[in-house]
Formats: sequence, structure tokens, C-alpha cells
Amino acid sequence: MKSMTGYGRGTASHEGLEAVVQVNSVNRRNLEVTFSMPREWQMLEPELSRIVRDRVARGRVHVVVEVTGGETQGLNWDDAVVADVLRRLERLAVARGVEFVPTPELLLHVAELSGGAAKVDPEVLLAAVKPALGDAMEALIAMRAREGEALQRDLRQRILTLDALVERISERSRHTVPAYRELLMQRLRQAGLELDVEDERVLKEVALFADRADISEELTRLKSHLRQFLDLTDQEGPVGRKAEFILQEVGREFNTIGSKANDLEIARAVIDAKNELERIREQVQNIE
Repeated sequence: MKSMTGYGRGTASHEGLEAVVQVNSVNRRNLEVTFSMPREWQMLEPELSRIVRDRVARGRVHVVVEVTGGETQGLNWDDAVVADVLRRLERLAVARGVEFVPTPELLLHVAELSGGAAKVDPEVLLAAVKPALGDAMEALIAMRAREGEALQRDLRQRILTLDALVERISERSRHTVPAYRELLMQRLRQAGLELDVEDERVLKEVALFADRADISEELTRLKSHLRQFLDLTDQEGPVGRKAEFILQEVGREFNTIGSKANDLEIARAVIDAKNELERIREQVQNIE
């Protein structure tokens, strides 16, 4: 079990180039990989994305690539293009009655748009970046694994709490029918009707209540779901989606029990269980 939250950093050198790659990830339902690097290096994205996707299955992974040395330093702009853009911007400003005074920030931005980063051999660049990304991914995976261990401990404890609540509900459910029979007889006596507990009408009413309030099937399924979830916490690889599905089924069973069991103690236990279930759901959102 791994978390979807993590960070990694890697460095590498190749033919005078120094590459630094930082990778961070946060939770997402699916896998989303984004990059931050000069647009002239975007031809590297397919290969770098493949490396990331081979290592993680879920989460939003953001990769920051920085390369220095060689011919990557500085800008390589076209003077004629910069001058033409500035003239057009000036005409636009005059047409709208706005004073046009180029600032250093504007000049830098136009220069970047006209040429961008200095050109470098893509193969050489990739040879520098790939090992740096590999190291960054190793660090990211290690951090996600450590976070996953902490999540595993927390989730197992919370599932055991749910299991205790299920046992509490199960124990209480054995007394609901006798309690209802006693309450029914008490109400009949208060109404002036002296009926025997073995009276056919009383037996029929008690049987109907027992059928409506029977939660034995829901309890059996709940125990099975909780065992499956505990087993899931020990598995390697992505388990987040399956965990979400199991929790959905657990929630459905608790809702059914709450609606069927006409008992205050069971109702309180169901409320406690649903509160705990919500905390588990929040944690599962971080599982890969």
C-alpha cells in the first residue's frame, strides 16, 4: 500500500550538462502527469512521461526539469521579431490612447516568445535528464511507501474499530425481538387487552417485526467486507480503487441496518460507525 503524496529530487551530469529534476505528487482519481520546463524541450515529454507512468498508477505527478551548462544558458531571440512585436504593441497602445513604455519585464517576455531557450541537442539533453528523473522517481516512490505504511497502520486500527461496532450491533440485535415482544405486551395491557403471549395475533405481529428487523445478512456481509479491506492493506501495488469500492459497500450495509433495526442502541452504533467510515474514506483518498 502506497500513498499518492510524495516528493523526490534527482541530479545527473552528461557532456557538460547538469540536470536537476524534482517530482512531487498529490492525490487524484486517475494518473495525471504534468511538466514544467522550457517549451523548446517539450519533445522530451513523451519519453519522460513514460518513465513516470511505469512507476506510478494514480495521482497528479508534476515534474520540474532544470538543466544548466553547455548551450542551455541564456536566451536565443530574433532581434527583428522582437522589434516587430514592439512596433505592433505600440500601434495597439496608440489606437487605444494608452501610453506605451516598454519595461524590462516586457522586453524579456517578448524575447522569450521570439526565440526562447538556446538550442541543445535533444539526445544529449535526454541523456542528462533521464537518470536525474530516475533518481527523483526512486525518492518519490520511497516517500510514497513510507506514507503508505503510516496510512496502513491508521486504516487497520480504524477497521478494527468498525469491527467492534459490528460486534456490538450483532450482540444487541439478539435482544431486539424479545424487547419488542415485551413492549407489545405492555402496550396491550395498557390498552386493557389481556392477550396471552402465545396468542396467534401476538405471535404474528412479533414474527412480522422480527422479519422486518432482521439484519443477519447485512452483518454477515459487513464482516466479509471488513476482512477484505484488512487483507487489502497488506497487498502490494495499487489498491485505492478497490478500497473505495469496499467502503461504498460497507456504507450501504450500515445504512440498511440503520433503517431496519428499530432499536436505539443499534442506531447509536450505526451513527458511530458511519462517522468512523467517513474518516476512513478521507484517508483512502490518499491511497494509490
